[in-house]
Amino acid sequence: MSRSEPAIPCEEIAAHPAFRPLLSLPGIAVDLRYATPDNFVGRNVYGGLDCAYLRQEAADALLVAADWLSRHQPGLSLVVLDALRPQRVQEALWKELEGTPLTRYLAHPARHSIHSFGMAVDVTLRDADGRELDMGTGFDEMTPASHPEFEAEQLALGGLTAPQLQHRGWLRAAMRHAGFQTISTEWWHFDFGDRDQVRQTLPLVL
Repeated sequence: MSRSEPAIPCEEIAAHPAFRPLLSLPGIAVDLRYATPDNFVGRNVYGGLDCAYLRQEAADALLVAADWLSRHQPGLSLVVLDALRPQRVQEALWKELEGTPLTRYLAHPARHSIHSFGMAVDVTLRDADGRELDMGTGFDEMTPASHPEFEAEQLALGGLTAPQLQHRGWLRAAMRHAGFQTISTEWWHFDFGDRDQVRQTLPLVL
């Protein structure tokens, strides 16, 4: 599989014209969980890497989502939990889960995560006081209750509530309006662009 551009070391992203820093996106909060111990690994897996970036086209779309949300649900705003995830970090996360059923929640490093191209983002919502909305599960909680595909069953069984599903609905509506795609296993994850085309044509970030 050939790409139009060579891979880019993460250390060079700050100077790369195709990428935009998350902190330059007005009205969008940034709380990268893999840069803290607050994740399923329990440690900072980014080390000293600055991963607070998206490709410009994904960043522009995230601004569209934020604007839609502010007009339809004033007081709510987006919080980015993960964005650019370099290939080396994807490999480290895979090693943590390798040999367990939980690998279904990660793209195999050989296939390449859309995060590793700066074209996927993990997001949630917060209210006007800065409190994250209750989505029914935490970020990176690897259980059926995290799966959009199981929401109806989880509601019927009491694993999720109607208000929690409404919060997820507002998040999905905003992101889909901006052109993002959902996946079946994680309510927080959104891809931008055609996944196959992203993998074939865009530079991987190492």
